[in-house]
Amino acid sequence: MRNGWLLLCAALVSASVWAQTHSDKEVAEDAARHRAMAVAHEGMAKCLESKRGEKACMAELQTACKGLAIGKYCGLRHAH
Repeated sequence: MRNGWLLLCAALVSASVWAQTHSDKEVAEDAARHRAMAVAHEGMAKCLESKRGEKACMAELQTACKGLAIGKYCGLRHAH
């Protein structure tokens, strides 16, 4: 029964976070951040295609994404 209550509480908290509304300014800032991340990821793709090496390209990505996204993968992480 306790686990059921915990799940219900977690679901309600998640729903309230999901339902938050954002101002037009916040939406515009978020869109701009996503566009900047897309540019950084396009740069990463071009770097990898140039065969400069994943380590060098990752360093460039991290520099381009500084302050844009959480983590060292600029908001995108995939398996290798």
